[in-house]
Amino acid sequence: LVEAVRKCGGRGLVDDAHHLQPGDLAPELEWTNTDGTPGQLLDLDGNPVRLEDLRGKLVWLNFWATWCPPCQAETPVLREMDERYRDQGLAIVGVAVQETTVDNVREYADRYGLGYPIAFDASADIFDLYRVYALPTQFFIDPSGVIRDVAQGPLTSESASGYIERILPPAG
Repeated sequence: LVEAVRKCGGRGLVDDAHHLQPGDLAPELEWTNTDGTPGQLLDLDGNPVRLEDLRGKLVWLNFWATWCPPCQAETPVLREMDERYRDQGLAIVGVAVQETTVDNVREYADRYGLGYPIAFDASADIFDLYRVYALPTQFFIDPSGVIRDVAQGPLTSESASGYIERILPPAG
């Protein structure tokens, strides 16, 4: 299996020698298309979402899907953490994957009052770049752009607060 992963370049598969882990610099949310043109992750309004623009903040990159029951269960936690920690330097970016349309994602975000940026990874390029294999998956990225923690599965308010408070930039 490991040889098969190496032969296909690991795209969409987990190879322990190559998956992102704490201590790695978080890859920018962009890719190169097969025709050589650049691709960029966009939010639901078509605006680019770039980690570089969030330097100096703790970034919680949350890979999720509207149809995923554990992701649905985690939605109130994300909303609560956004409201509690945004003014202290937390920037949540939801990355919706394996969805049919951007309108489905927008409807979900509106229905649950999600105020943080949500991007639509229609091509699964960012999903593959980050080697996500479970939903939800969270990457906690420190203010300098380094991955500090990776968590698979839904977080509770208590566990989310723990991840956030270990990394949050000092006040002032």
